[in-house]
Amino acid sequence: MTYCQGDIVKIDGLGKHHFVITSKNAFIQALGVFHVSPLLLEYTDGPLHIPVIGKNGTKGTVICEQLKMIDPAVRAVNKTDSLKYQDIMNISDAIQGMFEYD
Repeated sequence: MTYCQGDIVKIDGLGKHHFVITSKNAFIQALGVFHVSPLLLEYTDGPLHIPVIGKNGTKGTVICEQLKMIDPAVRAVNKTDSLKYQDIMNISDAIQGMFEYD
């Protein structure tokens, strides 16, 4: 299966929550792995907590500071939905902001 930035996925072994793929597509294609952030229900919005609604209606708040790297060859990953481009941009900006220099 092909995975893309902004896909909403379920990952076996990581509980019942959804996750959003946050890695750039070039990174995913080059390495075959990707970073995800949890998508939680009823979580407080904030600078690193981005509320989203997937194209198929999946709702939640992306917790950008909790990045995890996933190898889909090792864990069963199932795509359930995807985000609009504006949401992908907001999440990417929040994550990039964590690593900028002072």
